Amino acid sequence: MAFLSGLQGKALYRAASACCGAAFMLYGWDAGVLGGIQSTPQFREAIGNPTGAFIIPIIASVYNLAAGVMSLCVTLFGMQLGRKRTILLGDLFICIGAVLQASTYSVGQIIAGRIVCGFGIGCIASAVPTYMAEMSLEASERGPEVSYQLALLITGVALAYWVDLGFVQGLGAHPWLWRIPLAMQSCFAIFSAGLLFFLPDTPRWYYARGRNAEGDETLARLYALPVEHEHVQLVRAEVMASLQEENDTADKFNFWLLFWDNSELQFGRRLRTSFLILWAQQFLGINMLVYFSTQIFSNLGYDAHLSGILAGVLNTVFAIASYPPIWLIERIGRRALMFWGAIACGVCMLVYVILTTLPASKASAATNWAAVVFIILYEVVFAIGWLGTCWVYGPEIAPLKYRHIAGGLGAAGEWFSTWVMVFGGGTGINAVGAKIFIWPLLNCVVAAAYVWFCCPESTGKTLEDMDILFALPAARERMEANATGIHDRRASLADSIGEKRQNSGVTRREKVGGMKV
Repeated sequence: MAFLSGLQGKALYRAASACCGAAFMLYGWDAGVLGGIQSTPQFREAIGNPTGAFIIPIIASVYNLAAGVMSLCVTLFGMQLGRKRTILLGDLFICIGAVLQASTYSVGQIIAGRIVCGFGIGCIASAVPTYMAEMSLEASERGPEVSYQLALLITGVALAYWVDLGFVQGLGAHPWLWRIPLAMQSCFAIFSAGLLFFLPDTPRWYYARGRNAEGDETLARLYALPVEHEHVQLVRAEVMASLQEENDTADKFNFWLLFWDNSELQFGRRLRTSFLILWAQQFLGINMLVYFSTQIFSNLGYDAHLSGILAGVLNTVFAIASYPPIWLIERIGRRALMFWGAIACGVCMLVYVILTTLPASKASAATNWAAVVFIILYEVVFAIGWLGTCWVYGPEIAPLKYRHIAGGLGAAGEWFSTWVMVFGGGTGINAVGAKIFIWPLLNCVVAAAYVWFCCPESTGKTLEDMDILFALPAARERMEANATGIHDRRASLADSIGEKRQNSGVTRREKVGGMKV
């Protein structure tokens, strides 16, 4: 693996993307793998045929709670450990949890395995978006890259569903087959950790920790240029200026800023937004549909086999629809995607509620199939507008010194709101049926209003520009005056380097000072 230590330019960036992509596909696999086997007689017999009404829900949901708790813990140790080692820690937890789950013969052991895996996913969900955002070379790369990671996550969910379905078919002859999908979690973790171990942490984390030489080296490797090259030095100067501004501001971060923020650079507002935007994502109702899709289709009158097939189709369409944002997010913008996505999700949910609450005299096979269509359409719209966008937005608007806190708060918001929606939604579906979806319908309206009034557009801005975007007027004027010269010079150099690459056909490499780098 020594060649990995020498990677630079696009090769280095793609290697980082590959290991983070495997970690996020693991995230999706882990979220979906238990759903296809937890109701099988062979699984239940292996763990002692539990009879309590809440045992299986606890086994499923304790994973979400563990991930949420670990995400909050990352806010405490994430800066000290770093983005890279936080992901590696998550991969280690997953390997241990996979062994515990795949070898289980009791309720206690499967719960322990789910908790350990939840800890691992909490680390991964907190650190991967930040790692890839900070490894990006240009502002235009962040959105597509993190959207790609989220597309792989949903692909992992769909893949786990179909793999489960295949293994379940053989349980009659081989009752131990359900253990294989659980053990396969470790394959993703081993690949991710094995690759990431040889890669550097982000240059911005090195600079924030005072390890400037390592930051210079990593930045130069990402651009495939010498450390002394002017473009590398200008990017370095921009990062260091942002750090200095954050250090010099009279207001330091404290817990109460999350609720009442009067700091110059709006630290509290930005961290609060990182949490709320992912909390809002789940309150749109996506996991109510994903977790209970088979039951929803059964309530429409379809048999178990057809309901299972429709649930598989729903997950697959969701996965396919998660890829267009890779190309759309920089063209349309974060704010527009989230605002119009929430409105469109609300419309789809409204039509679904109307179709499924019609009087029996007006309901028909046609209205039921129309309801199925609007469920699928809802997931397509959600995938385009909200799936990856808020995972990009939260980490990128956070101050550099507190980006680990933003990552942890955002992931915690995701997991705790998932738990609320899944438990509340599951109870509601059993109690009042489709009327429970009025809850996420109203949340869609609230989310649209929140994005419109509280989330400025960040598309096209560097990570260091975010301080200026959120700063109070007096601080913004000072920072804009200081940043103008660096921005102009950097833009000029970027155009010059881009022109050279285009003319020479060389990607991320160029002749500098008579030597090829």
